[in-house]
Amino acid sequence: MAGTAKWYVVQTYSGYESTVKATIEKTVQSRQLQDQILTIAIPTETVTEITESGNSKTYDRKLYPGYVFVKMVYSDDTWHVIKGVRGVAGFVGASGNDPVPLSDEEVYEMGVEKREIIVNYAVGDTVRILDGPLSSFTGTVDSIEVENNSVSVIVSMFGRETPVEFELDQVEVISQ
Repeated sequence: MAGTAKWYVVQTYSGYESTVKATIEKTVQSRQLQDQILTIAIPTETVTEITESGNSKTYDRKLYPGYVFVKMVYSDDTWHVIKGVRGVAGFVGASGNDPVPLSDEEVYEMGVEKREIIVNYAVGDTVRILDGPLSSFTGTVDSIEVENNSVSVIVSMFGRETPVEFELDQVEVISQ
């Protein structure tokens, strides 16, 4: 049943994100709904601020204040569980009563769920470019930055060696 689960965006009252998340998690446990409501997320980023006195302060900042993301199998039961939580204003993108799930692309772009990319090439390997205007060109991997989802490839264009940045999944190693 988890295969039909989709991500939905729940709008909360300001400052209620953590309370809503905790309440949904408790309800899922008590009603044994783990197979229908799989994940509750509040996407954050780590921010470091330098104070006037020169000290640094690090904290997590919500990327989307006022919103909680829920991966669930949509049904009347799960809708009522979410809507019944104190602090929930409703689902985002609801057409009539039915909420509209996020597309896979939106989920990754918003940082709700991380896509795991397996890099099977290394610096110095010859790779084929799979996507974009240089599609089907080949080049040599110059550097890989997994944290930034980027790879630098030296491509020969017009008789010149040119470094070009790609996302990790835009190139594949050429088997030798």
